[in-house]
Amino acid sequence: MSLKHAVLAALLEGEASGYDLAKIFDVSVANFWASTPQQLYRELDRLSEAGLITARVVEQERRPNKRMFSLTEAGRADLYAYTTTAPRPTAVRDELMVQVQACDSGDTEAVRGFVAERMETARGKLARYERLREWLLDGRDEETYLREAERVGPYLTLLRGRLLEEENLRWGERVLAVLDARAGAPAGVPTERTLR
Repeated sequence: MSLKHAVLAALLEGEASGYDLAKIFDVSVANFWASTPQQLYRELDRLSEAGLITARVVEQERRPNKRMFSLTEAGRADLYAYTTTAPRPTAVRDELMVQVQACDSGDTEAVRGFVAERMETARGKLARYERLREWLLDGRDEETYLREAERVGPYLTLLRGRLLEEENLRWGERVLAVLDARAGAPAGVPTERTLR
């Protein structure tokens, strides 16, 4: 997937400034596609030049003028074509996994700390996702929302993000339990060799 399609999909919500899009990426899109604000602004310029989005300037009195972006018909067509193309399988590149893989030959306490940090990050994301979920539901139960909402894509990606972070917590708890058990085992005593 490219940042291009993540931006076009975010603009399905309606016209937004670059700042608004950066907030959208931080709150909701970040659970499946990370981007820095600089990358986002460069992509907005490329999309505008390609005619996939339009930009209009909104003059402001006490602040710098801002550009508001919206999808064009060409942008919607591009996004539609994208949704009909089979995605590539997900390739995981996670530095923490390499550190855990090598933890027996290094500083287990440091790796333990990194796993705990990942768990804390997961808890923070889950809290943000819950706030977004409540905002999306707006007092409705999930089934009513999924049946009646104009768009369900944002909720379905939020659901995936929540499940991923919940799994990160379960995995982290298991890793910490194994490392703690191994740290307490006397030398030469057989220990668990695999994570189950």
